[in-house]
Amino acid sequence: MVPKLKWAGSKVQDDIFSDDVSLFKSHFDIDYENYIQRLWDANKDIYQILVEAEDLEQARDRFYIYLDRTERQVFDLDNNLHILEKSTVRECIRVLRSIIGPINEFRTEFSALDSLWKLAKNKRTELKEKISVGFILEFINLFRGVTGKSFIYLEDKEVRKGIPDFLRMKGREAALLHTEILDEMGSGMLKYFKKYPSGLEEEVISWRTENRARILRYFKGSEKDWSNYMWQIRNVIRTSQPLADLIELSAEQQLAIDKAVQSNIAFGITPYYLSLMDSQISVGYDHAIRAQVIPPKEYVDKMSELRPGRKLSFDFMGEHDCSPIDLVTRRYPMIAIVKPYNTCAQICVYCQRNWEIERVLEPRAMASKDKLENALSWFDQHKSIGDVLITGGDPLVMKDAQLENMLAILSEKKHIYRIRIGSRTPVVLPMRFTDELVSMLAKYHQPPRLQLSIVTHFEHSYEITPEAMEAVRKLRKAGISVYNQQVFTVENSRRFETAKLRKDLKSIGIDPYYTFNMKGKEETKQYMVPIARILQERKEEARLLPGLDRTDEPVFNVPRLGKNHLRAGQDRRLVMILPEGSRVYEFHPWEKNIKPIPPYNYVDVPIYEYLEELASRGENIRDYRTIWFYY
Repeated sequence: MVPKLKWAGSKVQDDIFSDDVSLFKSHFDIDYENYIQRLWDANKDIYQILVEAEDLEQARDRFYIYLDRTERQVFDLDNNLHILEKSTVRECIRVLRSIIGPINEFRTEFSALDSLWKLAKNKRTELKEKISVGFILEFINLFRGVTGKSFIYLEDKEVRKGIPDFLRMKGREAALLHTEILDEMGSGMLKYFKKYPSGLEEEVISWRTENRARILRYFKGSEKDWSNYMWQIRNVIRTSQPLADLIELSAEQQLAIDKAVQSNIAFGITPYYLSLMDSQISVGYDHAIRAQVIPPKEYVDKMSELRPGRKLSFDFMGEHDCSPIDLVTRRYPMIAIVKPYNTCAQICVYCQRNWEIERVLEPRAMASKDKLENALSWFDQHKSIGDVLITGGDPLVMKDAQLENMLAILSEKKHIYRIRIGSRTPVVLPMRFTDELVSMLAKYHQPPRLQLSIVTHFEHSYEITPEAMEAVRKLRKAGISVYNQQVFTVENSRRFETAKLRKDLKSIGIDPYYTFNMKGKEETKQYMVPIARILQERKEEARLLPGLDRTDEPVFNVPRLGKNHLRAGQDRRLVMILPEGSRVYEFHPWEKNIKPIPPYNYVDVPIYEYLEELASRGENIRDYRTIWFYY
């Protein structure tokens, strides 16, 4: 039976649109009663309000009164809290006001206040949903936060008014004391950096030299073959057997690959990228590399289930609704995307466009001549577009002549001043950058009239290799800039993991450009990270780097609308906490203050479940304790 089809992310409620599926499971914890008690202990005033209220609306009215009174107290002259703690108090109050608002209950079809009231009144049998520990922990932290006990700065007590010693001093004495503080921060960051080696380190290079020799023996190739990108393409790994023969695979990984292949789900790995994987799973440095290309069982199951209608079911970004003509996607006034080639040298599991890719190196991936000509001619009628991104698929898997034909046509359009090429070949197939290709690309880099740049996608320091560095060196020598767009996933979200990537990218000449919050696609939920974590990373980790290293911007791609800059707090609101602990964010469109476009409600991954995953990987969860206060 063919599953019923539905468009991803298309439900309309009141004057917002939102996700149409629930991504996360509810669950109870064995210490549930203890968590409930901690919730009421976190703020006894709120507990009394809930217990004494005769009905939900009375609880709501008294809650609002309490929040108003608490906010006024922040501005009292005799309030002894530190000014930064007062800021947290005001932020928690703002969030709670939003969560208990009737309009947000209507739009999200859930009332957190109703659940809290029933928990306080011991009316649990009347709860429509199971209330998870993730939900309770969100409110424990919010309740503590409004009392000035966030424990952000000191782990077990409030922070009072005060001036640090170095600000009381003058001159060299002040500078020396401040330097001690900064040294402590810097050395702490460097300790984390040691956990994440790059592929430029001598020991890693030696491991990969052995890997390369083993792979060449397997495929009966030579060192000369290895450096030939066409040899790499001819030997792309499309089944589990070569992997199982060359590296250690878990039984589940092998079964998932086999099912993906049997279900015609795109799968492929270049021999070069395989050489970046550790031969033994126990080494563990390559977790981010394996996770990108070896599909989890849950992903394969979901893709198999909905494959007949995947072009609707998995189009999370709503590209169908942003395509004015075949091969073109447009969401902004001055830039548009052209997709001439619908496959890649290897397949990323979490790809935004997994609904479009048929298989790795699909022979029919190249758009027809008529379609491509029509798409390129379309730009003649839309002269406000000056920046064109050629992407796919991966356009650098096309033949040089095919790519040059496109570049020649676009370069003749006087209103186009920049051409970007989006490609993962620097990461997965760096030998693609032959002298001939780079020379051809350089012909179309003609500043100031026309700029050409490469936008690539490194996910982890372990992917940065001498081969990738050489490819970038060739491009930079030709005057071509290279930028990186990272997807922030559970595989690169540990403390200072992305900070290390930024530093390593800059060391080989790549500028960090965007860090994308992981897409809320049902089939890739295992990779997702809460928005609070990307905000925490930017503030507590990226901020410690020099400005030239942290040039990327953290963004959330709003389906059908485009990027929302996550550092712009005025462009989103936390409007609800759902029973499983998921936050619901109301994302405003980039057109805000320009055009009245409706916002989008996004259901995030529960922070608690994310922290559980980190703990299972050996992380110290105390390192992440401030995550709850990023909204």
